[in-house]
Amino acid sequence: MNIQALMKQAQSLQKQMLKTKEEIDNMEFTAESSFVTVKVNGKKEVLKVTIKPDDSFSLEDIDMLEDMVQVAINDALKQVDKVTEQKMGKYANSMPGMF
Repeated sequence: MNIQALMKQAQSLQKQMLKTKEEIDNMEFTAESSFVTVKVNGKKEVLKVTIKPDDSFSLEDIDMLEDMVQVAINDALKQVDKVTEQKMGKYANSMPGMF
């Protein structure tokens, strides 16, 4: 394989990677922990936090609520990482030593 063909292949791969990354960035991921729901995008930006009303919930439960929000956010971000690894991993395998 000559250098020009290799460079063309690398450029094509780069375009595919950018397209895949853009696809992931535009995806939305939702995670729930008890009565807390968190929605994030592929850029790992929290889009929305929803707390479902519950008659048994009182202000004294604020520490527990904070923990549940944290768990839900972390779960949503792990989903982003998983999809990113699944979709972008194929590029790392096709060009060893580049990542």
